[in-house]
Amino acid sequence: MTPNVLAKKAYSQASAPTRTAGKLEYDVIARITHKLKEAAKKGKKRGFPALAEAIHENRQLWNLLATMVVDADNELPKELRAQIFYLAEFTDHHSTKVLAGDANVRPLLEVNTAILRGLRSGAAAA
Repeated sequence: MTPNVLAKKAYSQASAPTRTAGKLEYDVIARITHKLKEAAKKGKKRGFPALAEAIHENRQLWNLLATMVVDADNELPKELRAQIFYLAEFTDHHSTKVLAGDANVRPLLEVNTAILRGLRSGAAAA
């Protein structure tokens, strides 16, 4: 299963506790995704400082999500928690490759965009 599919599945099946914070999550992820996209448009040389900053923020977000899903008191289903943790690991690993110039930022944008779609559809279902 690709990270994009896991991201979509993770948030489209989210339970009520995740949906209550959905608007805040959506806003934060949308802001960071926009920063990633804008920095990538500037190109490798001119946009690198902005890209590094956006990647740092994205990593902080995903580290927070990973921390939340490993908490024993987290009420999300075990499988969903595992998927979110996997996406956090993928994001961290791929971010390193992007910063080294060995990978494109596109997969990070796709994961975040899939999460945004899932949050949006989850909010509609709530």
